[in-house]
Amino acid sequence: MASRADNIASNLSLANFSKATELKNRIWFTVGALIVFRFLSFVPLPGINPIALKQFLERNAGGVLDFFNMFSGGALSQYSLITLGVMPYITSSIVVQLAASLHPSLMALKKEGESGRKKMNQYTRYGAVLLTAVQGWFIASGLEAYGASSGLQAVINPGLMFKVVAVISLIGGTMFLLWLGEQITSRGIGNGTSLIIMAGIVAQMPKFVSNLFEGGRSGSISGFTIALALTVLVTLVLFICFMERATRRLLVQYPKRASQNGMMQADRSHLPLKINTAGVIPPIFASSLLLLPLTISQFAGNSIAPDTKLGSAIVTLNQYLAHGQPLYMMLYALGIVFFSFFYTAVVFNPEETADNLKRNGGFIPGIRPGKNTATYLDYVLTRITVIGALYITLVCVIPEWWIASTGLNMMFLGGTSLLIVVNVTVDTITQIQSHLLAHQYGDLIKKAKLKGRIR
Repeated sequence: MASRADNIASNLSLANFSKATELKNRIWFTVGALIVFRFLSFVPLPGINPIALKQFLERNAGGVLDFFNMFSGGALSQYSLITLGVMPYITSSIVVQLAASLHPSLMALKKEGESGRKKMNQYTRYGAVLLTAVQGWFIASGLEAYGASSGLQAVINPGLMFKVVAVISLIGGTMFLLWLGEQITSRGIGNGTSLIIMAGIVAQMPKFVSNLFEGGRSGSISGFTIALALTVLVTLVLFICFMERATRRLLVQYPKRASQNGMMQADRSHLPLKINTAGVIPPIFASSLLLLPLTISQFAGNSIAPDTKLGSAIVTLNQYLAHGQPLYMMLYALGIVFFSFFYTAVVFNPEETADNLKRNGGFIPGIRPGKNTATYLDYVLTRITVIGALYITLVCVIPEWWIASTGLNMMFLGGTSLLIVVNVTVDTITQIQSHLLAHQYGDLIKKAKLKGRIR
């Protein structure tokens, strides 16, 4: 027989949404914060020549600049105050997590609970400021160098003052985005940082759709290609939704306890292990590391003659590492598989999980508590990580190959962007359902109190 909680969860509807005032306020706050984020993406850095920047991005298309421009919602193409977005914070967070898994003092700090978590967040922010300053300095220096080499000045007044102002502006923009993300997390709905990244990716969708249908209208793209693109997009979204919700549930049994009717009854629960434990980190890392040498070679190729040995080597490297080439696809797939196993080992500790089960009196049937449980968890996690790595590889590599074969500029259709959008959307919808469920439970408690007073 279904419980009261199951009945409430099954009866969730939009009619209850109008009564949940707190949820509506949270959603409106989130929407307002994302609008502010989109406005900031159009505020340029001081001292920038937009005409020269447009030519610069056209010459260096296909490199890591396009990748980061997608995550910043087009802010990189405008060279706005939030050009770097929240990527320095994400990079710093990953570095701090890796350091916490390897360094004993940071590992002990991680186990201190809330106070340790606050210190780790503080270290992450310091790292984000440092990375933003370094990247901002290189961006400013690169713009000045481009102006000197191309004859078209990208910076109006180059010099030390421009670099200092650009670095300060970029640090301020990134820190403001971090503050905005924290406000969304505490006062809005969903994870603030993830929503900001998703908003940047989704902001490129109208451009993708307009280019697709404009190509169909002009005849450069066939109707079959458009229909195939939409079909691939819908199929990938459904497949990602299914795989991101897929879990391997391990049965966990607890000692027998006395029930309400006086009988001894054993408690059972499940330990869910996600098929894709690593999330979207593997494709992000693999793409960044693979596109970095290509972008460096592109910058170097502008100042080196192609008829020299070094110049010919750079041209050959650019050809082999281009999108859709076999070497690029192979290295991309290997990078995804490697980071899937690596990051899974970082975020999930079988020994710690086994100790927690043993401390609470729980055990997996047929497995002795302690070391044997940790070994079994590591065995199961390795098997499901193989499936997760294969899933991420297919989702990321197949769209890259299809985009390269069709010649369409559809970065939005890439596996990394779709993974982020679907993950964040599913998480946000889950939080909205949790708020609605809590609201219905609150109404149920109020009715129970009123009935008790009448009696």
